[in-house]
This record gives sequence, C-alpha cells and structure tokens, in this order.
Amino acid sequence: MKKILYTLLVLVLASSCTMEPVRNARQEKAQPKIYPDYVGVTVPVNIAPLNFCMADEKALLVDAVIADSNGNSIHSQGEESLDFDITDWHRLLDSNRGDKLSVTVSAKYEDGWHTYRPFNIIVSTDSIDYGICYRLIEPGYEVWSKMGIYERDLSSFSERALIENTQFEGCVNCHSFNRGNSADMSIHVRGAHGATLLRNNGGDFTAFNTKTPETLGLCVYPYWHPSGRYIAYSTNATSQIFHGSDSNRVEVFDTASDLQVYDVEKNILLLSPLLRQDSIYETYPVFSADGRSLYFCAARAIPENSLKLDSLHYNLCRIDFDPATGKFGSRIDTVVYAEGKNKSISFPRPSYDGRYLCYTLSDYGQFSIWHHEADLCLLNLSTGESRTMTEANSEDTESFHNWSTNSRWLVFSSRRDDGLYTRPYFCHVDANGVVGKAFMLPQQNPRRFYRDRFFSFNVPDFTIAPVQFNAHKACGIINKEYRKKFGVKHDNFSEEEKRR
Repeated sequence: MKKILYTLLVLVLASSCTMEPVRNARQEKAQPKIYPDYVGVTVPVNIAPLNFCMADEKALLVDAVIADSNGNSIHSQGEESLDFDITDWHRLLDSNRGDKLSVTVSAKYEDGWHTYRPFNIIVSTDSIDYGICYRLIEPGYEVWSKMGIYERDLSSFSERALIENTQFEGCVNCHSFNRGNSADMSIHVRGAHGATLLRNNGGDFTAFNTKTPETLGLCVYPYWHPSGRYIAYSTNATSQIFHGSDSNRVEVFDTASDLQVYDVEKNILLLSPLLRQDSIYETYPVFSADGRSLYFCAARAIPENSLKLDSLHYNLCRIDFDPATGKFGSRIDTVVYAEGKNKSISFPRPSYDGRYLCYTLSDYGQFSIWHHEADLCLLNLSTGESRTMTEANSEDTESFHNWSTNSRWLVFSSRRDDGLYTRPYFCHVDANGVVGKAFMLPQQNPRRFYRDRFFSFNVPDFTIAPVQFNAHKACGIINKEYRKKFGVKHDNFSEEEKRR
C-alpha cells in the first residue's frame, strides 16, 4: 500500500512540474498586460507571491521567469494563473532587498507563443506588517446578509474569520486596533444585540452601550491614542439617499455629528463644546503620532431637511489634546481648507512616524467610499504641503486607508477593478514622501478569487501579529443583555475662550 501511495505521489509531482517549452515565440515590443497589474510595482520583501494571469483571458498558457542580476530565478507556468512556489519566492525576494527583479512573460495563444518585453518588480528594504484585518460585506444599501471581520496573513494566502454575523444576530461594523496591536481593540456591533466590544492591554472584552443622555448617539469611527488610554470617537446622525442621475449610486451623509474622547482608565467620555457645535458637523477623529493633537473633519451644517448635499464640504482640522489631563485645547485650527476649492476631505490617517497624513479628497460629503472621484492625498505635516497621490490613485474610488506600523506602506480600498467591489491595494511611501505604484492584494489564483467572491473589502487595517480573538467568547458577551455604560465629563471654557 505504501509503495502504491509513493508511486502516485511521484506521478503527481512529476506532472505538476512538467512545463511546455516556450518555442518559436513571437517577440513583442510591448510589456504584457496582466491581471492583477504588477508591472513596475514596489513590494515589501515579505509579501506573498504575486501570482498573475493574462488580462485578456484568451491565453491558453501563461509562462513567467523572474530573475535577479546574479543569475537566480524562479519559473511558473499555468493554464489559468501562475502559481510561484512560495518558498522559492520568499528566498528570491529576501536575497534581493533594495534591488529589482526582471520578469519575462510569455503567453501561448492559438497562433503560438508570444514573449513580451520584460518588466521590473522593485523589492523594498521596508518590510510590511504581519497581516491586514477587514470586513467582508456584500455591496448592499439598506439590507445585509452574511458579513464578518477577517484576517489575512500577507506573507501567504491564509485567511481566517475572526467573527461572522452567522454566529449571532446582528452586524459587525467599525473595528480598530492600536497601531496594529489587537491587545487594544474596539468592534462595533449593530442590530438586536448592538454594543461596542472593547478590550485594553489584552484583557477580556466588555460590551458597552456607548449612548449617553448627553450625546447624539452611539460612538463610532474609533481611533486609539498611542498610549492606549484614550479612544477618539464620532457620534453621527446618519441618513442615506439614492442618486437619480449621478455616476455615484448612493449617498450616506450626516445630519448631525460630534466628537468625544473615551478615557479607558476612568470610563468617562471627555466632551468639549468646541467639538459639539450645532452649526458644524465634526467627524473622523484621529490622534497625531505623538498623541498631543486630535485631527478631524469638519463642515458647515446645512439646513434641516436640505438635500443640497453637494454643498457639504469638509475641511481637515485639529485641536490640541493633553494626554496627562485629558483636556482639549481652546481653539480649532484649519489644516487643509478644502471648502475653498469646492472639495471635501474624509478619513484622515496620520503616519505613525509623524511625517505625513493621508486623507481622501472628493467633490463633497464625507462618505467617500461611494464617490468614484475620490482620491488619496498626502499632507506633509512639517511643511503643510498637500498633494494628490497620482502614483497610487486610479479613475475610480480610493478610500478607507491606513498606514503600516513602520509608516512605509499604505493599504486602501479601491473600486478600480470593476467599479463596484472594493479590493485592497497597497503602495509604498518612502521617507521623502515618494509614492510607488499601487498593487492589489495577492491571491493564489487572483482571477478566480476576485471573480467568485461577491464581497467588498471594507476598512482594511494592518495587524502586527495574528489577532487574538475568541469568537465563541465574544458572541457570548454580545448575546448577553449586560451593557456597561460610559460616564461623561465636560471640558468647560470661559466665554472668552469660546469666542476665540
């Protein structure tokens, strides 16, 4: 029996290693059009293999050799997609840190083989974090079915579910870690068992009812203070409409919104009148890298029941924050005045090294993920200069982004693939703010994976290690009636301070 199994194994391996020779190939002057587009990208040394196929889907076979300048190479061939050996791939990248690899692609069509002009893949010396965490959700508008929070190992193709709504009655929503560390974690749950699950310093989760008599509603859009003591939240009264004659399908907008900071140690919400103005919509709060500033988006409120949503223009603002006392500054500064250009800013994310802040720029509103014109922009926090990240942007939506913990990689959601589903993309940002070409999250068989999976990747964020998460225990906490409540503390100002 053992001999038979051994023989079968040998035959399988032999057949899998057999490749058709590339003979009498027509030499093409152009570089190949491949899916996903990995031509000329800069990648981290620890990324999973960049498997790809021909973009036209007419190829009978695709063949690729990836070589370095020292004569080392790897080779793959496939009918549908390339599938590079993962061990050989990582060995090749590791030995070429800071260098480039040459990729020669050949494709067999009905008229024979075609060999294309080689292209380069640049291997950065900057590694990327262990993985990313995201929500998978169908592109629905008012109803939802299966969804969950998932984690992907970036050095391989391994994906696992952290929690799915099939395990309880409800919807998992906003999720946040403290700089990729799941020891500090916040997950918002909507529905019959609505709650915010919080844990700090790797402790057990606690279910909170974050609504208080003094705030608009539940706390959403969480962002952790680097110390782990505070979490910035927004509270939003949200509505939704469908466009009748617009390239964008749906509009999600605020009719009121405020900001607050939760003190984890004292279990109180820290409120400031400057961040709770009726005439201003404040949203998307994030702490600076040093924890001494709070950045956020702010727009002039529109009249109640007004549908002139194209007049909603959010600026990027900041206010001082003292981590020692939990007190806010007495003035708000406008960092980027988008309103003056009839544009709108959403989803600010500062790099953890304090150099840059990435945000989304769209024509109006604050829910940029449904705006096809939404682009990523990069703000230099030292010079105040802001520019569009043309190297990473596309003709479609870019948003829901965040930085790796070394501040050298951005992950973001883009609709460039088909205009409907958001997929995770990455781009390199070096110490001088030079941005590399964006590339899609690698998959073992990318065409089959992205074609067969009818889900959008929502709010991807980096993780520094596998997320410690017990779904059974978390669902037990969600299904219980107990909800801990927040206390409230007001930051009072004098009338002169309010005027300033």
